[in-house]
Amino acid sequence: MIKIFFQRTTKSLGVDTSNALMLRYQSLVLEQQLQHDIAQVAALLPLQNLLDNLVATVNYQQRSIVTQYLLPSPKPCRSLYLFGEVGRGKSMLMALFYEVCPFQQKRRVHFNVFMLEAHAFIHEWQQRAHQGSVMQALAKKIRSSVLLLCIDEFHVTDIADAMILERLFSHLFDSGLVVVITSNRHPDDLYQGGLQRPQFLAFTQLLLSVAFLVKLEAKNDYRQTFHQALESSYHYPLNSEADYFVLHHYQRWTSFSPLEAGTLEVLGRKVVLTAMHESIALASFDQLCVKALGAVDYLQIAKQFNVVILQGIPRLTADKRNEAKRFMTLIDTLYEHKVKLFCTAEVSAQDIYIEGDGAFEFRRTSSRLIEMQSATYLHSGS
Repeated sequence: MIKIFFQRTTKSLGVDTSNALMLRYQSLVLEQQLQHDIAQVAALLPLQNLLDNLVATVNYQQRSIVTQYLLPSPKPCRSLYLFGEVGRGKSMLMALFYEVCPFQQKRRVHFNVFMLEAHAFIHEWQQRAHQGSVMQALAKKIRSSVLLLCIDEFHVTDIADAMILERLFSHLFDSGLVVVITSNRHPDDLYQGGLQRPQFLAFTQLLLSVAFLVKLEAKNDYRQTFHQALESSYHYPLNSEADYFVLHHYQRWTSFSPLEAGTLEVLGRKVVLTAMHESIALASFDQLCVKALGAVDYLQIAKQFNVVILQGIPRLTADKRNEAKRFMTLIDTLYEHKVKLFCTAEVSAQDIYIEGDGAFEFRRTSSRLIEMQSATYLHSGS
């Protein structure tokens, strides 16, 4: 079910956001939390323009009807689509934009979570046999509390997602919703090779007509620069040392608790884990990615556990596209919730899935696995 995330403001914003993004970016550089990157700075300009326009729009809407009649209306806000290679700072720039945006009618969400909620709303609508357009109802529900929707890590690999996007977003854009999206791909390159892709192209054409495209052309993959992990959290290849690695970390995090199988209840189904103790989970790749689990299962794992030990990640081939897709969703979810990950694998993170459907999108997963080994990530949820 789609939730009410934020309530409308009733007071004038009364804040000056001009140049706010650049000032905040420079502050983070001075604090050595960011490295100055000319490509990131270039991407700040269209984001700042959108921020200024959004603030003007909110201020205008909160004035009386008489005042609105006397004042010129602000320019329509165009949505924005920020794309580029993995690790270049897209999510960081979106987070910065979202942080500086001063009004409450906003939401930032990962694409997987957004689609999970959309499917849940559609399912409930059908169960209750409501009349009318479910997409129009869903768009109205979202728009009732949100003017700005920031969707991170936009990628489409699922036909169920592909088939509803154009219908849903046509209603959202018609309602005046402004969307900021980050993605690794240009809209024309989304859902490559997917089933019924010609139907999906209606969405890309809609997106191109309403959104300003910004390509982030930074040269560095900043996730690759996180070298200073205080301890190894990713072991390969799979051998006797890998078995010891798993046992060592489970005993360490659970204070030598016994290995006892556990299960999670998710929507009436049981998700079996090799072992679990309080906020620590041990599971095999087969348990989490070969079995037909999905985003809702991984979300429950991320909410319940602070540490996940994942055993036996294999090298994935083209015929294992479904396993690769589940693994991508699992890593995205753990990453978004800052869950500490310790894992054993057959090969390095960069070599897990290099050929096959979705291999391009998997590069983001490899990049995140590398970042999740860093001291910065391992201590981010502490």
